Order: sequence, then C-alpha cells, then structure tokens
Amino acid sequence: MDLKGYHMWLQYQPIKDKQYKKAIAPFLKNIRSVENSPVLSNAMEELAMGIKGMFNIEVNYNLSTEEGIVIGTTDILEKELGRDVKSSLHEESKEAFEIIKDEKKLFIIGNSVQGALYGAHHFLRSLQLKKTIDQLEIISSPKNDFRMLNQWDNFDGTVERGYSGNSIFFKNDQIVQNKSRIKDYARFLSSVGINAISINNVNVWEKETFLITKKHLAEVKKIAAIFRGYGIKLYLSINFASPMAIDQLASADPLDENVKKWWKDKAKEIYQEIPDFGGFVVKADSEHRPGPFFYNRNHADGANMLAEAVADFGGKIIWRCFVYNCLQDWRDRSTDRARAAYDHFKPLDGDFLDNVILQIKNGPMDFQVREPVSPLIGAMQSTNQLIEFQVAQEYTGQQKDLCYLIPQWKEVLSFDTYHKGEGSTIEEVVAGNIHPYKYSGIVAVSNIGDDENWTGNTLAQANLYGYGRLIWNPSLTSEQIAEEWIIQTFGEEKIVRETILDMLLKSWPTYEKYTAPLGVGWMINPGHHYGPNIDGYEYAAWGTYHFADRDGIGVDRTEKTGTGYAAQYQIENQRFFEDLDTCPENLLLFFHHLPYKYTLKSGKSIIQHIYDTHFEGYREVEELIELWNKVEAYVEETTFNNVADRLSMQLANAKEWRDQINTYFYRKSGIKDEKGRTIY
Repeated sequence: MDLKGYHMWLQYQPIKDKQYKKAIAPFLKNIRSVENSPVLSNAMEELAMGIKGMFNIEVNYNLSTEEGIVIGTTDILEKELGRDVKSSLHEESKEAFEIIKDEKKLFIIGNSVQGALYGAHHFLRSLQLKKTIDQLEIISSPKNDFRMLNQWDNFDGTVERGYSGNSIFFKNDQIVQNKSRIKDYARFLSSVGINAISINNVNVWEKETFLITKKHLAEVKKIAAIFRGYGIKLYLSINFASPMAIDQLASADPLDENVKKWWKDKAKEIYQEIPDFGGFVVKADSEHRPGPFFYNRNHADGANMLAEAVADFGGKIIWRCFVYNCLQDWRDRSTDRARAAYDHFKPLDGDFLDNVILQIKNGPMDFQVREPVSPLIGAMQSTNQLIEFQVAQEYTGQQKDLCYLIPQWKEVLSFDTYHKGEGSTIEEVVAGNIHPYKYSGIVAVSNIGDDENWTGNTLAQANLYGYGRLIWNPSLTSEQIAEEWIIQTFGEEKIVRETILDMLLKSWPTYEKYTAPLGVGWMINPGHHYGPNIDGYEYAAWGTYHFADRDGIGVDRTEKTGTGYAAQYQIENQRFFEDLDTCPENLLLFFHHLPYKYTLKSGKSIIQHIYDTHFEGYREVEELIELWNKVEAYVEETTFNNVADRLSMQLANAKEWRDQINTYFYRKSGIKDEKGRTIY
C-alpha cells in the first residue's frame, strides 16, 4: 500500500526546523483530557499520533507537570482556568473552539466535545504549518451549521460517478465487516470539520432499499458509532417507494394513512438502533426514481410525510431539488431544463415543515465546469436550504484531468442574489444570515473510493480537503487552502509547494478552455460523461445545450425572446445577464444565441475564440506535465507516477476535445477561407 497516498493530508510530516521544535516541544510532552468522551478519546489519540509524527515525542497522558496540553469543554475548563472561558465563546456555534496559552500550558477548549476535537485538528494543522506559540491562540467557529457529504455508494460495492475504486462501505451486497478504513475516513473528515454524511447512493435501487431493514441496521449502527466518535452524524438515502418494495404495500402515496404509519414505524425502528440518526436524504421524481408525482402529489406532500415520521426523534429530511422535464424535442427552443428546479419548487415556499431541508445544486444544470448560480438558492424565504457542490469530478475530468474546484466554489459563494438587497450573497444565504432558516449549510458529493490514495488522482485530494476547509471558513482564499494541503501532504520543500500550487490554480481555467467555450457545456459522451460528444445523447434526449446552427451558437434564455430563465433571478441579475454589454463572457452563450462572427471584448470573433482557447487548453496541459516533472526528485515514486499517468490521460483528452470541438463548430459555422473553402 502507498502509505503516503493513504494518509492524505494527515501525513504528520517530521518537522525539520530545530529552533521551532525546541520552542514548541515543552508543550507537547503531556496531554490531559478533563472529561471522558469517545470524541475526546479520539482527539487525544489524534494528538498523540500527530505529535509523534512531527516531533518524535511519545506523549504522556498523565499531566502531572506544569507543562502540556489540556483539552475539554467550556463547562469543565473554565473552572481549571479560574476565569470565564464562555465570555469569549458563548456567542459562537456549539462546534466552536478556542486555543489559549496560560503560562506553560495550552488549552484546547470546545463549546462541545466536537468543538474540542476540531480544536485538536486545528492545533495539529498549525504545528505542521509551523505556526508560532502566539499564532496558535485562536477562536474559530464554523460559518455553516450543516457541513455534509453525500456518498454515491451502491450495495454491490460500486460507486456511481466514482473515479477512485469501489465503496469502502459496501461489497457484494453486504456492509463491510472490517471497518478500520471507515474510521480513517472519519478522521479525515473531522479534521476539516465535516459533521454529517449519508453513506449510500441517492439513486436507491432495489438492494439498497433494504438498508433500512433489521437485516442490515445492526451493521449500520456500527458505522454510525464510528462517525459519532468523530462528531459526524449519519444519514441514509431512501427509496420513496420503500413501503411497496419492503412490505408490499399497495401504494407509496404520501397522503395514504397506511403509508404514513409505515414510515413512522420504520423511523421508530431505526431510532431504536441509532438514537442520534440524522434522517433521510431523498431523491424523488427524477431520473426514474419514484416520488409523489406518481400520485398527483407535490414535493411538499412527499417531504412532509417523511418529516412527520422522524420529527419526534429530532430527525431531518433532506430533499434534493434535482428535478427536470426530462424529454424534450431538440428543435423546441422554448423548453429549458435550467428552469426546472425553480419552476417546481419556488411555488411551494412555506409549504414544507421546518425539519425539511431542500438540497439545491450550485447551478441550474448539473455540476458543469461553468454555469451560473441556481436562481432557486435564496429565492425561498421560508424553506430551509442547502447548496450542493460536487467534489467528485463527474463533468470536470473524473479525477483523471486535474481540476482544482475551490476557486469555482468561491465564485459561487460570492454571487450576490439581491434577495434582501445588495450583499445577499450565496455565502450569507446558506449560512442562514439572509432568511430565518432553521437549518442551512452546504453539502457535496464525495470523491473517495477504496483506491490506495482514496481519490484516484492524488492531487484530487485537494478538492476534498478544500471543500471541508472552505465550508468551515469561506473567507479562506483558494491559495491559502491549497498551500495548507500541499504542506501537510508533501512537506515543506519550496519547489514542491510552489510548483503544485501553480498547477492547482491553473487547472480549472485550463479544463474550461478545452471543454466549455463561453458557457456552453454538456458536450460529453453519453453514460460515462468523459470526453467530447457534441451531439451525444444529452442532445437527442434532453435537448441541446448549444443550439449550434448556420446562424450562430448559444441558448437564448432572455425573458423577451428566449426561454425566460433569466427572469428567475432578481431584477438586478436578470438585467446583468440579459444585457450583452454586462453579461460575463464566460457565460455569454449560456444566456444568448449569437452569430459566430460576433465580436468579443478581446476583439476576436466567437468562432476564433473557440478555436484559440481549445489550442491554449491543450498547450496548458503540456505545461502541467512540465511542472509536475520538476518535482520528481522530491515526491514519492508511487505518487509521482500516479499523477504523471493521470496527466498523460488528460493530455490525450484535451487533444480529443480540441480536435472534435474545433472541427464541429467550423463545419457548423460554414465560415469560408480566402479561397472559398469551408474551414475545419
């Protein structure tokens, strides 16, 4: 096993700076927890592991000297400190922590045991980054209450849209018995502040339906206990038609009293096994999944029925908003999938119970490399919401192509919705600071599997790490997050840090250049979604997303002449996107159908821009390869070869995109050269 890859960012690389070691070491020899808790026991174990790795110190768990680390919660530690710790923490989240220095002791104090655990991880991260004693003192509180991951793991052991091997939870229609890897995964997630997880695919097929039965709940309970020890609450995805599939009820109608009783009994059964069970994640009436539409009910009817079933236990229903009008004649330019989530859900604002949370993808389509922010986020003032990102690189290179996604997510979070005037950014909406949401936050599709390095491409670990760090503290820059990850994963060597940072920050614009010109996406192969297929099944079955013809390219989504999608935004953003002078050029063809010879701000025509950027993207992948080769002497051989192989795949992919896209659009445009020949 490649242990370097396996340990991801918890390498605990040896500190080489002798002066730093000398200054810090006296505080590290002794550790004491002031209370008993599985969470604090795990925090102590992690502290001992990290200190041993970085400083080669075997810690003493009996703090009998005046020097050392004390960890615990505010209620206990304020007595030991002799002052009111809560004065600095009482305004913060229950997961907040404070690190303070008092004479020769360091205190890691949480508003809860989970907060103390996050403080321990922050402390270890700070040591790896060589923060001074004074720099270690901090108060930190998560911006978002919900910080969740959705696994897309199937019961047979496969992972839908998984690019890193098979499931760590399931194998051959069983829950895995050796759960040591699950514990390590929990460690990684807690280290970046994740506090909730659903462990099975949102597309719940026949075998996965039975995960909520007595046959499997005993093993699910063990997994819940592992995650609980790291402050992570367990959820399960469910099949809306479970009453029919499991117990042969005649219906799954959410207004049927027999169906309601079935779900209440099922909830009671689950909570008897797992008292702190989070609740259900539901995908309904989408991509052939059953839902309330079959019974002429709406989404609120379906979600509320489940919400009532779990309400007495403190459970929540996370209801995904990925619903759209699936079939569309490609010649019909009035129907628009981008409108679907808003059209389905906005009229239901205020109809959902307060333990229902809507999960809304960051864009109106499906995790494209470039698309606008979903207008549904923040549009429902009386309905709890989560924004959904995709750490798994389904449409962004599938962890073969390098694509560091933190800059994309930061752009999304900074988007101003204007729902309560200027400053109503997505960041503030999902943090619950714009509307009085009871529950809100951020969720993402995970990118891990049982590959030795967890993420297929070792550099894809940066997206998982970055997701956790960003949703805890959105003010962190993409550069800060990347540097943290690099140093913890690869060490302090300057050439490694600077080179990989350069690669990560270039990667998203590079991928966009050879796959999605000016906001046109979806030109991918059917089924597996990798590589170009300009008129593939996405075009034939769901309607084209580029509408390329002899006259031009792009989708008219204006209110006056197009699909009207732009009018789903507040008026400030509608005008911004509909006006050709203000519409961002990287979204120009998402909102407008324009001639190939339309002149961009660069002075180039659209067709020339498409041609040039695809060649630029290919050249930039060649540059990524050159950069990676610079660090060969400094990176473990297995890791170097892993990334080198992936970059080789990316180069072939970029070439295929370049050649197919340029050929296709020059043919479509009918543009002639000086001798009257069609250019392609």
